[in-house]
Amino acid sequence: MILSGDRLPPVACNGILVIGDPHVGSRRPGRRKDVVWPQAVLGKLEHCVSIANERGLAVVILGDLFDRPVETDMALKNQLIRVLKGFRQRPIVNVGNHDIQHMTLTDSDSLALLGLCDVVDVVATSAPVTEFQIDARRIGIGMTPYGQTIPTDARGSFTGVDLHAWFTHHDIAFDGGYPGAVPPFAVEGCDVLINGHIHKTQKSILAGRTRWMNPGNITRQSVDLVDHVPRAWILDGSGALEPHALPYESNVFDLTGRVVDAADGAVVAREVESAFVTLLQAESATELKRSGDGSIVRDEIEAKFNADNTSDAVRAIVRSLLGEAVERHAAQS
Repeated sequence: MILSGDRLPPVACNGILVIGDPHVGSRRPGRRKDVVWPQAVLGKLEHCVSIANERGLAVVILGDLFDRPVETDMALKNQLIRVLKGFRQRPIVNVGNHDIQHMTLTDSDSLALLGLCDVVDVVATSAPVTEFQIDARRIGIGMTPYGQTIPTDARGSFTGVDLHAWFTHHDIAFDGGYPGAVPPFAVEGCDVLINGHIHKTQKSILAGRTRWMNPGNITRQSVDLVDHVPRAWILDGSGALEPHALPYESNVFDLTGRVVDAADGAVVAREVESAFVTLLQAESATELKRSGDGSIVRDEIEAKFNADNTSDAVRAIVRSLLGEAVERHAAQS
């Protein structure tokens, strides 16, 4: 079902399996080189099903179940539904930014269909959600979807619970953060706050009585996650998170232009600078806008490479950076 302030009945379990942002989608991320996609993602979710069912765990997905708000591949959606229905306890899913086309969840989003068909319970509005009975301890949990305000005071959400946990999907400044990121703050009445959205596992931060944690994604989509270990996490009655590594392949990224053989730093720096003089000249003449795909800029740079007999390592770096610039330009158009 789709929850908009509604509460689910209390659930008895042995803990809560926390799954970070799966990003299920038919479109393979740019630098992934998997022969078959997205079996790597579905396989991790299947492994999560085994962990949850064998241990008697409830399941929370931190948001971004889908990589795009509207997944058009019907076969993939059916595969995903089959996997999710394998959980004995129906997963509770927070709404992430990749799950929605607009500010909030609507009927046009693929995640809404899964909620309406009772494949998962989708939390569409920031509110208390349910209670879990874990051994002798009662845990009350609430959720805040992406773009909605994280409460500063959660007191009164539950009565007589031993632990109060809240799940979010936000830009949180764990490791210095970046412009616009929210620094962790004390949420009155909340013991544990577990965040999705940020792809890497972060060190926990204590703000007042509230311990903020960010487990990280189970899907590595970009090269900055090359060293990230995909894990699911079990939240116990004390509020501790226990990591469980998921099966994954280490060498899944095309690192062309990112990893090069050691070379003389001064020589590489001069060659990159020379190549980018051409790039900047082309950009000032608006060739990127004219060509759309960067082909004019690319032609000028390739001509410069040939004229200067530029090394393969530097060519790889500049081609990679040009590709990323074109992608950013396309996204902003």
